[in-house]
Amino acid sequence: MELVKQQKLGIGKHIGRIAIGLFFVYAGIAHLTFGRRAFRAQVPKWVPATKDQVVLWSGYVEILLGLLVLWQGHRNPRVGWLVGAFLAAVFPGNWAQYKNQRNAFGLTTDKARFIRLFFQPPLIWLALWSMGAIHHPEKNKLEQSYK
Repeated sequence: MELVKQQKLGIGKHIGRIAIGLFFVYAGIAHLTFGRRAFRAQVPKWVPATKDQVVLWSGYVEILLGLLVLWQGHRNPRVGWLVGAFLAAVFPGNWAQYKNQRNAFGLTTDKARFIRLFFQPPLIWLALWSMGAIHHPEKNKLEQSYK
C-alpha cells in the first residue's frame, strides 16, 4: 500500500523540480567549498553555533535535500514540503545579511540585499508546486466532480 498517492506531474513541474534539485546540490557543495566564506555572511548572530558550523551543516542538508528532490521529488509531495520548510528556515539568514549590511554573493548595496528578500517566497512556491505539494484549487474541484 502506498502512503502517498502518486500524481502525474507536467513537464513544467519536472523542469522546476530538477532545477531545484540541482541548485540545492550545487549550493550545498558551495557551502562546503568555494562559497563557504560568503555563506558565513548570512548566519544571524543569535544562532547558537559558530558561523562555520552552521554553513557546513546547512551545506550537508542542502546536498541531501537536492538528492532527495532528484530521486523522490516527483513521487512524494512531502519532499516539496520539506524543501519549502528548509527555505523558510534559512530566510532569517537573508534578513540578517540585509539588516547587518553584509556583502556577499555580489550583493553589495542595501537595495540589492533588500530585493533578494523577495525571491525566497517564489522559490518556496516553486518547491511546493513542482513536487505536487500544492494544487490549483479549481483543478481540484474539477477532478473531484469527475470521481
